[in-house]
Amino acid sequence: MSESLPSANDIATMPKDATVLIVDDEEPITDAYAQWLEEDYNVRTAYSGSEALDELDEGVDVVLLDRRMPNLSGEDVLARIHEQGLNCRVALVSAVEPDFDILELGFDAYLEKPVSKAEELLEIVETLLTRSTYDAQMQRFLSLANKKAALETKKSPEELDANKEYADLTAELAELRAQLSDTAGTLDDDDLRAEFYDGD
Repeated sequence: MSESLPSANDIATMPKDATVLIVDDEEPITDAYAQWLEEDYNVRTAYSGSEALDELDEGVDVVLLDRRMPNLSGEDVLARIHEQGLNCRVALVSAVEPDFDILELGFDAYLEKPVSKAEELLEIVETLLTRSTYDAQMQRFLSLANKKAALETKKSPEELDANKEYADLTAELAELRAQLSDTAGTLDDDDLRAEFYDGD
């Protein structure tokens, strides 16, 4: 890998001036999330997919994106983010249980509604900001690991074994884990190390 990963000290001293865009068509939810985050981050809000497109630019670091919205869905917004080449991390926040179709979507984390605690939202934002300091290969690995974990909480072993896309995901993760294992051994973050040594 050409880029070094940040140490625990580097992460602890990362500036808290990041910008978070919250997108949800249910205004009370959007406003609650904003209230939880506004003490620590610059917060933008959008109450529809089209409003989200107006708010998206290079200044946005993290997007908390409702998956199901009328007219322009979260999946549509996600596609636009990739089309525009914006370098932000995206968490899909949805009441829809993760299914195998998430394997086709380019997000970094999946958070199921209801999100009832500010700590849960703050943790996911912090995680994604930390992840943004990693290189593309590490970001890819962590995105796939998150999808795998999301599916394994909802699907039976039999359903997982029968799905070709899940098998492809597992194979790619194993390949990436092998490529990155030397780097992973030097990391201080317990959760990140656990992604490499989970027994797969």
